[in-house]
Amino acid sequence: MKQENLFSVSILRKRLLAILLSITFLFCIIFGRFFAIQVVEEKRLGYRATDQWTREIPVVAERGKITDRNGTVLAGNNLSYSIFVRRNAVENREEVIKTLSSLFSLDENELSSKFDKKVSEFKAVKNVSKEEVLKLEAYALKGVYYSPDNTRFYPYESLLCQVLGFTSSDMTGVSGIEKEYDKYLKGKNGEILYETDLVGIDVGDNILYKEGEAGLDIALTVDYKIQTLCERVMAEAVAQYSPKGAECLVLDLDSFEILAMASLPSYDLNDVPREDSALLSALSRNGIVSNSYEPGSTFKVITAAADIEEHLRGNPKAFSTSYVFPASRTRSVDGTTVKCWSDHSNGKHSHQTLKEALNNSCNPCFTDIALSLGTDCFYSYLSKFGFGGVTGIDFPGEALGMLLPASAVRGCDLARIGFGQTIAVTAIQLACAVGAAVNGGNYYVPHLVKKIGSKEIEKELKSNPISEKTSEILRGMLEGVVSEGSGKKAYIEGYRIGGKTGTAQKYENGRLALGKYVSSFVGFYPADAPKYLTLVIIDEPQGAYYGSVVAAPCAREIFRGIIAIEEGKEVV
Repeated sequence: MKQENLFSVSILRKRLLAILLSITFLFCIIFGRFFAIQVVEEKRLGYRATDQWTREIPVVAERGKITDRNGTVLAGNNLSYSIFVRRNAVENREEVIKTLSSLFSLDENELSSKFDKKVSEFKAVKNVSKEEVLKLEAYALKGVYYSPDNTRFYPYESLLCQVLGFTSSDMTGVSGIEKEYDKYLKGKNGEILYETDLVGIDVGDNILYKEGEAGLDIALTVDYKIQTLCERVMAEAVAQYSPKGAECLVLDLDSFEILAMASLPSYDLNDVPREDSALLSALSRNGIVSNSYEPGSTFKVITAAADIEEHLRGNPKAFSTSYVFPASRTRSVDGTTVKCWSDHSNGKHSHQTLKEALNNSCNPCFTDIALSLGTDCFYSYLSKFGFGGVTGIDFPGEALGMLLPASAVRGCDLARIGFGQTIAVTAIQLACAVGAAVNGGNYYVPHLVKKIGSKEIEKELKSNPISEKTSEILRGMLEGVVSEGSGKKAYIEGYRIGGKTGTAQKYENGRLALGKYVSSFVGFYPADAPKYLTLVIIDEPQGAYYGSVVAAPCAREIFRGIIAIEEGKEVV
């Protein structure tokens, strides 16, 4: 009996313990939920309550300005307003429709159809001036509101258009710098909160204004004066030669900052042809970064640099600067014939060193260099100079160019690469490669942005493809090209300029396109201590087509203008 009582007491204790634990568990759940509602979810519930009893009108943040390196505004904002209508707060629909249609030249039927859509509010009109807003306020229309907006404005219209790019209607970057740096430029939108009932009707005059956060200003490396100069010179070339296109790039050789980047044809950034997508795509494409072409003789600068460097390193396959190349006008490679542009009848090509070969732009000499160095050696220099890869410029859509894999290169291919055929490059690739060849052997990452907000962008050394000694020897040779060789039309009396001309016949569908050429010139100033490099490319000029005749004079005018800017004179 006693044992049975003890057993019953034990069961009772277990049951009481279970009940106690259950009550404790339920209490913990209730307390936990209470804690979550009061503490953890306080903000979320507050937002839900605010959302139920308020309606918001967006306040578009001011987009950051884009300036040149000296503070000249290239892309700014015009203050404007957007007009909103809250359907449930409107007391007289017909009055609102007629008034808005009259003030802002809107279609009444189209505006009326917006009232029939199941939305709490809609934007009736945007880009409204302050004067127009003041006229609207005089009508005191219930349910009609306005908020400050911003309209992107480009003071110089088409200037630098392929670089700056443009924004969409909601101020999001679509192309160019506007796209590449959108996250810095766009800022954070604010809002205007109105107190309403559950169906959206105003119940008071309490208004909460949450200010937006303006985007960061961005300063480009571009110099407005040099950019204007380049675009003027390119426009003159277009007027004279009626080419398919004209491009120009000016590079600071101490850092590879882009001082100018001009392309024609262009378009007005304040009047973007959005309705014609094909036209817009063509006009807004930055060919200097995104298009590839056969460089022709300007590429001989790279071949010469590789030869000089290898000779200084003691490579017996490299030619010395005093070596005299065979006088023959042709070379036969793998059953194909490489010819010089000259018939050699004038005697200038009969006893050529590397210096004269550059002066005369003689293809067979550079064929000899490429074949003598061999695929592995020559390709190692192509890689060091950045061909077959991107430069890393801070701009969207950079192309790789076209470089045959070393394993697939035949002798005839290597021979032609030596003088700028069977290889395709972008303008930015060639400019950086030649820049590294003449500035002492320093290849920097090219860039278009100098400062984001208050943060300076530092220069970045990418590689050292050649030695300073090689660069010095090469500079002297290229100065001779301008003073006494094919680049004479880039010469300026009293100033030291070096450079190389290029004339490349174009290919279409794998065949030579008769009568279609790319004329180019790449040069630097001053020749003894280079600070500026300019690359001019004229695509399919009509009439004259040699780089020495078409492109070199453009470079001369650009250097003349840069010298005037440096000396504080007016650019003519």
